[in-house]
Amino acid sequence: MRDEGAAPQGRVLAEVRLRASDLPLGIGEPVALAFIAGVDGPSYRPVGAAMAIGPDAEMWGSLSSGCIDADVARHAREVAASGQPRDLRYGAGSPFRDLELPCGGGLDIRVMAVPDAASLAPIRSALAGRRPINLWLGRTLSTTPADDAVLRLRVDPDPRFAVFGKGPEALAFARMAAGAGYETHLASPDAETLAIAGPPIRGVHLVGPSPLERVPVDAFTAGVLFFHDHDHEPAILAHLLQGPAFYVGAQGSRRAAAERFRLLRAAGLAEDRLARLRGPIGLIPSTRDARTLAASVLAEVLAVAMQDVSAG
Repeated sequence: MRDEGAAPQGRVLAEVRLRASDLPLGIGEPVALAFIAGVDGPSYRPVGAAMAIGPDAEMWGSLSSGCIDADVARHAREVAASGQPRDLRYGAGSPFRDLELPCGGGLDIRVMAVPDAASLAPIRSALAGRRPINLWLGRTLSTTPADDAVLRLRVDPDPRFAVFGKGPEALAFARMAAGAGYETHLASPDAETLAIAGPPIRGVHLVGPSPLERVPVDAFTAGVLFFHDHDHEPAILAHLLQGPAFYVGAQGSRRAAAERFRLLRAAGLAEDRLARLRGPIGLIPSTRDARTLAASVLAEVLAVAMQDVSAG
Protein backbone atom coordinates (compact mmCIF):
# COMPACT_ATOMS: atom_id res chain seq x y z
CA MET A 1 0.00 0.00 0.00
CA ARG A 2 1.32 3.45 -0.90
CA ASP A 3 1.89 5.93 1.89
CA GLU A 4 -0.83 8.59 1.57
CA GLY A 5 1.78 11.25 2.19
CA ALA A 6 4.10 10.01 -0.54
CA ALA A 7 4.68 11.75 -3.86
CA PRO A 8 2.71 10.18 -6.75
CA GLN A 9 4.67 7.90 -9.10
CA GLY A 10 7.78 8.15 -6.94
CA ARG A 11 8.37 11.86 -7.67
CA VAL A 12 9.82 14.06 -4.95
CA LEU A 13 7.54 17.03 -4.34
CA ALA A 14 8.56 20.31 -2.85
CA GLU A 15 7.01 20.41 0.62
CA VAL A 16 6.04 23.65 2.31
CA ARG A 17 4.64 24.33 5.77
CA LEU A 18 2.22 27.25 6.11
CA ARG A 19 -0.22 28.83 8.53
CA ALA A 20 -3.97 28.95 7.98
CA SER A 21 -3.79 32.71 7.37
CA ASP A 22 -1.69 31.98 4.27
CA LEU A 23 -4.75 30.23 2.80
CA PRO A 24 -7.60 32.82 2.87
CA LEU A 25 -10.62 30.56 2.41
CA GLY A 26 -12.64 31.56 5.46
CA ILE A 27 -14.53 34.41 3.83
CA GLY A 28 -16.29 34.96 0.52
CA GLU A 29 -16.96 32.50 -2.29
CA PRO A 30 -13.95 32.53 -4.61
CA VAL A 31 -14.17 31.55 -8.26
CA ALA A 32 -10.40 31.11 -8.56
CA LEU A 33 -7.31 30.61 -6.42
CA ALA A 34 -3.76 31.78 -7.10
CA PHE A 35 -0.73 30.24 -5.38
CA ILE A 36 2.94 31.10 -5.27
CA ALA A 37 4.37 27.93 -6.80
CA GLY A 38 8.01 29.02 -6.89
CA VAL A 39 10.32 31.83 -5.82
CA ASP A 40 13.67 33.03 -7.17
CA GLY A 41 15.50 35.32 -4.77
CA PRO A 42 13.72 37.42 -2.14
CA SER A 43 9.95 37.35 -1.80
CA TYR A 44 7.37 39.22 0.26
CA ARG A 45 5.25 36.06 0.71
CA PRO A 46 6.27 32.40 1.12
CA VAL A 47 5.98 29.61 -1.41
CA GLY A 48 2.47 28.15 -1.10
CA ALA A 49 0.81 31.40 -0.03
CA ALA A 50 -2.53 31.93 -1.75
CA MET A 51 -4.91 34.60 -2.89
CA ALA A 52 -8.62 33.97 -3.44
CA ILE A 53 -10.48 35.89 -6.15
CA GLY A 54 -14.24 36.45 -6.17
CA PRO A 55 -16.63 36.87 -9.12
CA ASP A 56 -16.63 40.67 -8.81
CA ALA A 57 -12.86 41.12 -8.57
CA GLU A 58 -12.78 40.79 -4.77
CA MET A 59 -9.41 39.64 -3.48
CA TRP A 60 -8.69 37.88 -0.20
CA GLY A 61 -5.07 37.41 0.81
CA SER A 62 -2.06 38.58 -1.16
CA LEU A 63 0.85 37.29 -3.21
CA SER A 64 2.96 40.44 -3.06
CA SER A 65 3.01 43.84 -1.42
CA GLY A 66 0.60 45.00 -4.12
CA CYS A 67 2.75 44.97 -7.24
CA ILE A 68 1.14 42.00 -9.04
CA ASP A 69 -2.06 41.12 -7.20
CA ALA A 70 -4.41 43.11 -9.46
CA ASP A 71 -2.88 41.55 -12.59
CA VAL A 72 -3.14 38.06 -11.09
CA ALA A 73 -6.81 38.75 -10.33
CA ARG A 74 -7.38 39.71 -13.98
CA HIS A 75 -5.91 36.39 -15.13
CA ALA A 76 -7.86 34.57 -12.42
CA ARG A 77 -11.20 35.80 -13.78
CA GLU A 78 -10.24 34.46 -17.21
CA VAL A 79 -9.22 31.14 -15.64
CA ALA A 80 -12.54 30.96 -13.80
CA ALA A 81 -14.39 31.49 -17.09
CA SER A 82 -12.39 28.89 -19.02
CA GLY A 83 -11.82 26.36 -16.24
CA GLN A 84 -8.23 25.92 -17.41
CA PRO A 85 -5.37 26.54 -14.97
CA ARG A 86 -2.70 29.05 -15.91
CA ASP A 87 0.94 29.52 -14.90
CA LEU A 88 2.29 33.06 -14.66
CA ARG A 89 5.80 34.41 -14.20
CA TYR A 90 6.57 37.79 -12.65
CA GLY A 91 9.89 39.52 -12.06
CA ALA A 92 13.09 38.04 -13.48
CA GLY A 93 12.35 36.25 -16.75
CA SER A 94 8.75 37.48 -16.94
CA PRO A 95 7.02 38.53 -20.18
CA PHE A 96 5.20 41.19 -18.14
CA ARG A 97 8.00 43.75 -18.23
CA ASP A 98 5.75 46.57 -17.03
CA LEU A 99 5.18 44.76 -13.72
CA GLU A 100 8.33 44.95 -11.67
CA LEU A 101 9.01 43.30 -8.33
CA PRO A 102 10.78 45.85 -6.10
CA CYS A 103 12.47 43.02 -4.19
CA GLY A 104 14.26 41.98 -7.38
CA GLY A 105 13.21 38.34 -7.31
CA GLY A 106 11.01 36.18 -9.49
CA LEU A 107 7.62 34.60 -8.76
CA ASP A 108 5.90 31.64 -10.39
CA ILE A 109 2.13 31.77 -9.85
CA ARG A 110 -0.31 28.89 -10.41
CA VAL A 111 -3.90 30.06 -11.01
CA MET A 112 -6.79 27.58 -10.90
CA ALA A 113 -10.57 27.71 -11.06
CA VAL A 114 -12.78 26.78 -8.13
CA PRO A 115 -15.56 24.63 -9.62
CA ASP A 116 -17.96 25.04 -6.69
CA ALA A 117 -18.09 25.72 -2.95
CA ALA A 118 -18.31 21.98 -2.20
CA SER A 119 -14.78 21.47 -3.51
CA LEU A 120 -13.45 23.69 -0.73
CA ALA A 121 -15.66 22.28 2.06
CA PRO A 122 -13.15 19.75 3.51
CA ILE A 123 -10.41 22.38 3.58
CA ARG A 124 -12.64 24.99 5.18
CA SER A 125 -13.81 22.46 7.76
CA ALA A 126 -10.22 21.69 8.77
CA LEU A 127 -9.27 25.36 8.95
CA ALA A 128 -12.35 26.28 10.99
CA GLY A 129 -11.74 23.35 13.34
CA ARG A 130 -8.05 24.29 13.80
CA ARG A 131 -6.92 20.95 12.39
CA PRO A 132 -3.69 20.62 10.39
CA ILE A 133 -4.28 19.55 6.82
CA ASN A 134 -2.12 18.34 3.93
CA LEU A 135 -2.91 19.69 0.47
CA TRP A 136 -1.53 18.92 -2.98
CA LEU A 137 -1.24 21.71 -5.52
CA GLY A 138 -1.64 20.57 -9.11
CA ARG A 139 -4.20 21.59 -11.72
CA THR A 140 -6.55 21.74 -8.75
CA LEU A 141 -6.14 21.90 -4.98
CA SER A 142 -6.59 18.41 -3.54
CA THR A 143 -6.69 16.87 -0.07
CA THR A 144 -5.23 13.63 -1.46
CA PRO A 145 -2.00 12.97 -3.44
CA ALA A 146 -2.36 13.99 -7.07
CA ASP A 147 -0.28 12.82 -10.04
CA ASP A 148 0.09 16.37 -11.36
CA ALA A 149 1.02 17.94 -8.01
CA VAL A 150 3.89 20.42 -7.97
CA LEU A 151 3.69 21.27 -4.25
CA ARG A 152 2.63 19.54 -1.08
CA LEU A 153 1.34 22.03 1.48
CA ARG A 154 1.14 21.33 5.19
CA VAL A 155 -1.25 23.94 6.64
CA ASP A 156 -1.24 24.44 10.41
CA PRO A 157 -3.60 26.63 12.46
CA ASP A 158 -2.46 30.14 13.31
CA PRO A 159 -1.14 30.73 16.82
CA ARG A 160 -3.84 31.28 19.45
CA PHE A 161 -3.34 33.02 22.78
CA ALA A 162 -4.70 31.97 26.17
CA VAL A 163 -3.97 34.91 28.47
CA PHE A 164 -4.37 34.60 32.24
CA GLY A 165 -3.87 37.52 34.58
CA LYS A 166 -5.07 40.87 35.81
CA GLY A 167 -4.10 44.49 35.51
CA PRO A 168 -2.47 46.55 32.76
CA GLU A 169 0.02 43.90 31.58
CA ALA A 170 -2.67 41.31 30.85
CA LEU A 171 -4.84 43.94 29.17
CA ALA A 172 -2.00 45.33 27.05
CA PHE A 173 -0.99 41.88 25.86
CA ALA A 174 -4.57 40.85 25.03
CA ARG A 175 -5.08 44.08 23.09
CA MET A 176 -1.86 43.63 21.14
CA ALA A 177 -2.40 39.95 20.26
CA ALA A 178 -6.02 40.51 19.21
CA GLY A 179 -5.07 43.69 17.33
CA ALA A 180 -2.56 41.66 15.32
CA GLY A 181 -5.39 39.35 14.27
CA TYR A 182 -4.75 36.39 16.56
CA GLU A 183 -7.54 34.58 18.37
CA THR A 184 -7.17 35.68 21.98
CA HIS A 185 -8.84 34.50 25.19
CA LEU A 186 -8.42 36.51 28.38
CA ALA A 187 -9.20 34.78 31.68
CA SER A 188 -9.04 36.79 34.88
CA PRO A 189 -10.18 36.41 38.49
CA ASP A 190 -10.37 40.20 38.67
CA ALA A 191 -13.73 41.82 37.91
CA GLU A 192 -12.14 45.20 37.17
CA THR A 193 -9.80 43.70 34.57
CA LEU A 194 -12.71 41.97 32.85
CA ALA A 195 -14.76 45.16 32.92
CA ILE A 196 -12.00 47.18 31.27
CA ALA A 197 -11.48 44.40 28.73
CA GLY A 198 -15.12 44.46 27.62
CA PRO A 199 -16.28 46.06 24.36
CA PRO A 200 -13.20 48.33 24.02
CA ILE A 201 -11.01 45.32 23.14
CA ARG A 202 -12.23 43.88 19.88
CA GLY A 203 -11.51 40.25 19.19
CA VAL A 204 -10.80 39.26 22.80
CA HIS A 205 -12.88 36.44 24.24
CA LEU A 206 -13.41 37.01 27.95
CA VAL A 207 -13.47 34.22 30.53
CA GLY A 208 -14.20 34.97 34.17
CA PRO A 209 -13.01 33.07 37.25
CA SER A 210 -14.32 29.82 35.80
CA PRO A 211 -12.89 26.34 35.29
CA LEU A 212 -9.71 26.31 33.22
CA GLU A 213 -11.37 23.97 30.76
CA ARG A 214 -13.34 26.93 29.40
CA VAL A 215 -10.17 28.34 27.87
CA PRO A 216 -9.44 26.45 24.64
CA VAL A 217 -5.89 25.10 24.36
CA ASP A 218 -4.43 23.02 21.55
CA ALA A 219 -0.94 22.35 20.21
CA PHE A 220 -0.97 25.73 18.46
CA THR A 221 -1.92 27.73 21.56
CA ALA A 222 0.40 29.86 23.70
CA GLY A 223 -0.50 30.12 27.37
CA VAL A 224 0.78 33.36 28.95
CA LEU A 225 0.35 34.50 32.56
CA PHE A 226 0.46 38.10 33.81
CA PHE A 227 0.05 38.14 37.60
CA HIS A 228 1.73 40.22 40.28
CA ASP A 229 -0.01 38.07 42.89
CA HIS A 230 1.57 34.73 42.02
CA ASP A 231 -0.80 32.70 44.21
CA HIS A 232 -3.05 32.22 41.18
CA GLU A 233 -0.31 30.67 39.07
CA PRO A 234 0.34 27.05 40.22
CA ALA A 235 -3.04 25.60 39.23
CA ILE A 236 -3.05 27.40 35.88
CA LEU A 237 0.53 26.46 35.05
CA ALA A 238 0.05 22.83 36.05
CA HIS A 239 -2.97 22.68 33.74
CA LEU A 240 -1.12 24.27 30.81
CA LEU A 241 2.12 22.32 31.26
CA GLN A 242 0.29 19.01 31.24
CA GLY A 243 -1.54 19.99 28.07
CA PRO A 244 -0.48 20.46 24.44
CA ALA A 245 0.29 24.23 24.39
CA PHE A 246 3.44 24.99 22.37
CA TYR A 247 4.40 27.85 24.68
CA VAL A 248 3.81 28.34 28.42
CA GLY A 249 5.28 31.37 30.17
CA ALA A 250 4.69 33.66 33.12
CA GLN A 251 5.57 37.24 33.97
CA GLY A 252 7.87 37.94 36.89
CA SER A 253 11.40 38.35 38.12
CA ARG A 254 14.04 35.60 38.29
CA ARG A 255 13.25 35.25 41.98
CA ALA A 256 9.54 34.80 41.20
CA ALA A 257 10.43 32.27 38.51
CA ALA A 258 12.53 30.24 40.95
CA GLU A 259 9.70 30.19 43.49
CA ARG A 260 7.29 29.16 40.73
CA PHE A 261 9.44 26.12 39.90
CA ARG A 262 9.72 25.22 43.59
CA LEU A 263 5.95 25.23 44.07
CA LEU A 264 5.30 23.20 40.94
CA ARG A 265 7.90 20.61 41.93
CA ALA A 266 6.34 20.38 45.37
CA ALA A 267 2.99 19.78 43.69
CA GLY A 268 4.51 16.76 41.91
CA LEU A 269 4.86 18.12 38.39
CA ALA A 270 7.35 16.06 36.36
CA GLU A 271 10.66 17.61 35.30
CA ASP A 272 9.96 17.11 31.60
CA ARG A 273 6.84 19.24 32.06
CA LEU A 274 8.65 21.86 34.11
CA ALA A 275 11.26 22.16 31.35
CA ARG A 276 8.57 23.63 29.11
CA LEU A 277 7.92 26.59 31.42
CA ARG A 278 9.41 29.94 30.38
CA GLY A 279 10.11 32.83 32.70
CA PRO A 280 10.99 35.59 32.97
CA ILE A 281 9.29 36.05 29.60
CA GLY A 282 9.95 38.46 26.76
CA LEU A 283 12.84 39.35 24.49
CA ILE A 284 13.50 42.65 26.25
CA PRO A 285 14.88 42.13 29.78
CA SER A 286 13.59 44.04 32.82
CA THR A 287 10.82 46.00 31.09
CA ARG A 288 8.91 48.51 33.23
CA ASP A 289 6.09 49.38 30.85
CA ALA A 290 3.01 47.24 30.11
CA ARG A 291 3.04 47.92 26.37
CA THR A 292 6.75 47.23 26.02
CA LEU A 293 6.33 43.99 27.93
CA ALA A 294 3.41 43.02 25.70
CA ALA A 295 5.42 43.64 22.53
CA SER A 296 8.42 41.82 24.01
CA VAL A 297 6.39 38.73 24.94
CA LEU A 298 4.40 38.67 21.71
CA ALA A 299 7.64 38.76 19.70
CA GLU A 300 9.07 35.89 21.76
CA VAL A 301 5.98 33.72 21.32
CA LEU A 302 5.83 34.34 17.57
CA ALA A 303 9.55 33.57 17.26
CA VAL A 304 8.90 30.18 18.91
CA ALA A 305 5.92 29.61 16.61
CA MET A 306 8.04 30.47 13.57
CA GLN A 307 10.72 27.99 14.70
CA ASP A 308 8.06 25.28 14.88
CA VAL A 309 6.97 26.00 11.30
CA SER A 310 10.57 26.10 10.03
CA ALA A 311 11.36 22.84 11.80
CA GLY A 312 8.45 21.17 10.06
